[in-house]
Amino acid sequence: MATKQSNSPLAAESQIVVRKTDRKLTFGDKIYKIILGFEPLGDKEIEGDGKTPEGNFYVFTKNDKSKYFLSLGISYPDTEDAKRGLAAGLISEVEHDEIVDAIQNRKKPPQNTALGGEIYIHGGGTERDWTRGCIAMNDKEMKELFDSVPVGIRVTILS
Repeated sequence: MATKQSNSPLAAESQIVVRKTDRKLTFGDKIYKIILGFEPLGDKEIEGDGKTPEGNFYVFTKNDKSKYFLSLGISYPDTEDAKRGLAAGLISEVEHDEIVDAIQNRKKPPQNTALGGEIYIHGGGTERDWTRGCIAMNDKEMKELFDSVPVGIRVTILS
């Protein structure tokens, strides 16, 4: 269940903040319990590592037909991930440039590179860390968040 953090009104520049270690998502004056990928420690590096990315992102889509109830698409990979991936030989220069262009234009970044993708905040339950890198909530609280946030809202994911 969401708990009150403060009684301040939501600011127009509000954002979603995820604290991985605490398994908490904060939006406005609400704090929600979350779970993470099956390998929750550290920042996401490659597809299939089970890690939830860390950094500054935005919601690029709201999906009301999600396999996991409702979902909010997170703009991973970002420009830092693209730079790292290019330097490590994980992605091509074309993929790097596509990611950078998407982030600069606040669009959906490529979701099928070796860096991974398809990172969402979604429903499905909070019993244990079970996702492949996403952030999961219980369905009732996911509905509340989904109905409250716009596409484009900032998302900060902290360790």
